Amino acid sequence: MKDYTVNNIDRIDSPALLVYEDRVRQNIRLAIEITGGDAGRLRPHVKTHKMGAVCRMMMDEGITRFKCATIAEAEMLAMEGAPDVLLAYQPVGPKAERLLQLTVTYPQTRFACLVDHWESACFIDRLFAGASSRLDVFIDVNVGMNRTGVLFLQAIELARRIQPLKHLRIAGLHGYDGHVHDSDLAVAAAYDFLKTAHRAIAPLFPWPLTLVMGGTPSFPLDARHPEVECSPGTFVFWDWGYRQLFPDLPFRYAALVVCRVVSVIDEHHICLDLGYKAIASEKPLPHRVQFLHAPEIVPVAHSEEHLVAKTPDSRLYPPGSVCYGVPMHICPTVALYEKAFVVRGNEVTTTWPVQARNRFITI
Repeated sequence: MKDYTVNNIDRIDSPALLVYEDRVRQNIRLAIEITGGDAGRLRPHVKTHKMGAVCRMMMDEGITRFKCATIAEAEMLAMEGAPDVLLAYQPVGPKAERLLQLTVTYPQTRFACLVDHWESACFIDRLFAGASSRLDVFIDVNVGMNRTGVLFLQAIELARRIQPLKHLRIAGLHGYDGHVHDSDLAVAAAYDFLKTAHRAIAPLFPWPLTLVMGGTPSFPLDARHPEVECSPGTFVFWDWGYRQLFPDLPFRYAALVVCRVVSVIDEHHICLDLGYKAIASEKPLPHRVQFLHAPEIVPVAHSEEHLVAKTPDSRLYPPGSVCYGVPMHICPTVALYEKAFVVRGNEVTTTWPVQARNRFITI
């Protein structure tokens, strides 16, 4: 707990998001180490942190390829000078037009997106007819997540149909195995499915096709395949949920929420200023936050601005008491904050904007 205590916390109003810079850097370096020291094999997903400052830290360590979920995240990366950005999404409607505008506004960044439908590919192809270069696309293969993507035979047919299009260039295949949380065999099966599709499609093209695979849970296994670009995201901040599911992974908490006791209800219950506007609430109670200094504090009720919790002795937590919490799910928690307070050496020294929490930056 001493590693996470902030000496000047009395200057920070709560609830607030704390980011521990040294631990972020350590997690980035651990990820590179897992890929055998090759930063070029990482394509980290920025949806967890949504911060340009963290993107810069990654680039400082040699990472040049990134994955994102929104146009705002893609623009944030381009604003930081990221060379290679994959939108892990099949853009439809105005989103495709915004992607085109990104390529015009930030020509120094190579953008790409996913496709899994012929009509969508045709729409994007027509939209990019006036662009100065072809748009790279990755065929999204359904490796078991059953959310987006096409199955094996459909992937081959889609590749053949896209091949003649003048304004799209198939750059590779993408698979996300977010459904796998408990089985090395399931991770291997997802990889085998994507690799089988790759073997069938690669001979259609005179250039090598890139394989982008996985998330944080499957990352160490996917990293064993040298041809795979690995795309973990949560690793950079880590959270309580993944710590419980994957205790063997070496990442450390690098982002916490800080809150305070605002009322003592009775001898066993307290109220904190950590409503569901301040921490992700999609998990059932009590599995939304774990308090590092006091694991005996158990959430029992949650509302917009308040968190009621049970404790063996509420006298230990008078109003104003500071509590440091590890979110069960860090990604949507970060998106609730406009800025993060950056901790260096147990002191908050600056803030970082969470630029891509917004749906729009300039485009």
